[in-house]
Amino acid sequence: MALIRRWLSAIAVRLLLFNVLLVFLPVAGLLSLRSLERQLLEVQERSMVQQGRLVAAALSDRVDADAARNLIRRLGGRSEARIRIVERNANVIADSARIHPAPLSSDGPEYEDPVSRKKLLYRIGVKLWRLFDSVRGRDMPAKTESFVDPTPQAVVQKALSGKYAASLRESLGQRSLTLYSALPIRAGGNGEVIGAVLVSQSTSRILRALWRVRLDTINIFAVSVAAAVVLTLLMAATIVRPLIRLRNEADELLDRRGRLRRTFRGSKRKDEIGDLTRALEKLTARLERHLAFVESFSADVSHEFKNPLASIRSAAELLADTNDEEQRQLASTIEKEVARLNRLLNAARDLSKVDAAMDIEETTRIDLAALLSCAAPPAIVEASEDQLVQAFRNIIDNANSFSPDHVRVSVRAEDGEAVVQVDDEGPGIPPEHLERIFDRFFTFRPGQDDRARHDGLGLAIARAVIEGYGGTIRASNLTPRGARIEVRLPLS
Repeated sequence: MALIRRWLSAIAVRLLLFNVLLVFLPVAGLLSLRSLERQLLEVQERSMVQQGRLVAAALSDRVDADAARNLIRRLGGRSEARIRIVERNANVIADSARIHPAPLSSDGPEYEDPVSRKKLLYRIGVKLWRLFDSVRGRDMPAKTESFVDPTPQAVVQKALSGKYAASLRESLGQRSLTLYSALPIRAGGNGEVIGAVLVSQSTSRILRALWRVRLDTINIFAVSVAAAVVLTLLMAATIVRPLIRLRNEADELLDRRGRLRRTFRGSKRKDEIGDLTRALEKLTARLERHLAFVESFSADVSHEFKNPLASIRSAAELLADTNDEEQRQLASTIEKEVARLNRLLNAARDLSKVDAAMDIEETTRIDLAALLSCAAPPAIVEASEDQLVQAFRNIIDNANSFSPDHVRVSVRAEDGEAVVQVDDEGPGIPPEHLERIFDRFFTFRPGQDDRARHDGLGLAIARAVIEGYGGTIRASNLTPRGARIEVRLPLS
């Protein structure tokens, strides 16, 4: 059952139903055979009537046994129909079956090919067809409107009364039918009925041809069903199973606590499902990075808040046991640490706003040379102007804090990228801190009270903005002194 459910998913069932539409054409062909059979019977009846009229015209002078037999002999068995000539008293005076026994008379062979009847597919098709006919109440070949079911004797009596008559009846000992047509023979002078011509012919030729067509149609039907099944299995293997795999991976994506447990596996397929798989892989990778950012950011904020909170707590505990001067110093400490907490909160809020705004703010074409007031050729990038202004303001403010009024900003286009360099003449950056200066809450300012005025989030915010637009940011030292912050963004 598990294997069946694996292959016969909801989409697979819909695909199978859609592919089964392939069999409607051969089924419609089978149904149209009824109309073809009726037309062939009408053609056969007209042919028999025409033969009967020719015989009646040839015997219009007189109807006797010799003349009738001579006429049939002259026909030489060229007619596939059986022709019987009847006198006015309903006696048969000539019969083509006795004079020229024909293989295709009313007692002709079976209309079904014996070789075909041995085939399993043929037998199945015959049973299904007869079941279909029995349900519709039509287990006999179609009759034309002129056909009724009287006996041949009744048909002859009607012709002797001066009227045309026809009958379609089962052939004795056979599966085929026999079509009877009776026409009156009239005297040439006064039009008196002097006899009748009874023409009969088996429908075996028609039915044999029809069954060949039916067998071919059944073969097409079987091939169509097989093709529908194969196409369904193929599409299930190439569409449904990859979708089921994606669904299973999605179910296993998060644990019960909502934490990311795994990511989507990529695919080498070159179709839309492969594109979807790769898009989901990128999506979960971004989600993983974001969750890692949130977790590390929370840890950093928690760590940075511990020191000022500890200072505030210690100062508050000592207030009751100190004199006025010490109380003023402790109050100043509390005020300073509260201000530091406020700066940390504002900086953390700014960093979280930057991360959230990256995905919702509209981007425009921005000339970095114009944005940074540099005399340089245009360097156009796609970004949010507000985000870039904040990023470069943080970088320039950081440089100004080390060498006020000695900051140089340059812009150029290089290898498909806009390159911005911010140089200062400060003491430089220790090699071990070249990467750490972009970490959240990290600051290194020898000889300065670095925690009093700097929260260590300016360059972290700048990196979040630059990398959010597909760029890079790095720090290096200059010779003989100073530092450089280099930003690279892809040109629009």
